[in-house]
Amino acid sequence: MIKYCSFIIGLTLIFVGCSEKEKEHNKTYTNSIGMNFVLIDKGSFMMGSDINQNEKPRQEITITRSFYLGTTEVTQEQWGKVINSNPSKIKAASNPVDSVSWYDVKMFLSKLNTLENTTKYRLPTEAEWEYAASATSNDTYSFGSDEGELKLYAWFYDKKDKTKNLSPRAAAQKMPNKWGLYDMYGNVWEWVESTYDRNFYEKNPKINHSDISANANILKGGSSYNSAEFLRSAVRISQPPSYSADNVGFRIAVTIEN
Repeated sequence: MIKYCSFIIGLTLIFVGCSEKEKEHNKTYTNSIGMNFVLIDKGSFMMGSDINQNEKPRQEITITRSFYLGTTEVTQEQWGKVINSNPSKIKAASNPVDSVSWYDVKMFLSKLNTLENTTKYRLPTEAEWEYAASATSNDTYSFGSDEGELKLYAWFYDKKDKTKNLSPRAAAQKMPNKWGLYDMYGNVWEWVESTYDRNFYEKNPKINHSDISANANILKGGSSYNSAEFLRSAVRISQPPSYSADNVGFRIAVTIEN
C-alpha cells in the first residue's frame, strides 16, 4: 500500500507517494519575505551553568517538539517588509533590527502571521533558544569552551585586542554553529518568549517551559557591546517587555503544525 505525504510548493498543496523516511520535515524552510529557517530536532540537553546564581543548577531539559528557527536575527530589511518602518539606531538593511521592545516584537509576529495566514510564527522559549545555541554541546559555547575561538562566531567586545563599542553588524558574517545558525552569540541580544524567574532552575523543570508569571522577559546571547562572559549559551538577563535599546533584537521560531 502506498503511503502519502504532503508538500507545499508555492501555494499549491501536492500529494505524492513517499516512504517513511521522506515523511520527515524538510531541514530548511524559506517564507514569503525571504526569511530562512533551519529545523531544530527535538531532544534533550544540559541547560544552565554553575557560574551565575540565576543559571544554577545545571540540569537536563527536554525539548519535546521539533521546531524551525531563523538562521539569523531578523534584519532591518525583513522588519520593513512587515512593519514598513525601521526603529534601528544605525540604518543598514542587512543588519539585525534593533531598538525593539518585546511588545514591538509581538506586534511584528502578529502582522507576519496575518500576512501568511497562519499562527505558526513566534519567539522561541528560553529553553528552545539555549538548546539551539548550544547545538548539543555541553561546553560553554556551541564550538567548545575556548574563548579564543569566539571571534570566529560572534561580534563582541574583545578585551584582549581592546576592541570597544562595536555596533551591530550585518547578519551572517561570522561562522554558523553546526545547525546553521548565525550570530547566536553577540551582535544583538535576543528576546525570547519566556518570562523571567530568577529561581527557575531551582524548581527543577524537566521539559521546555514557555511562560512563568513575572513582569520581565528574558534576553539571550549577548551583543556586540558585551565581553565574552556575556555570550555564553546559558547567560540570561531580564528587562521589562517595554524595554528597547540599540543592542536588542530577536529571531523567530516556527511551530511545526501537525
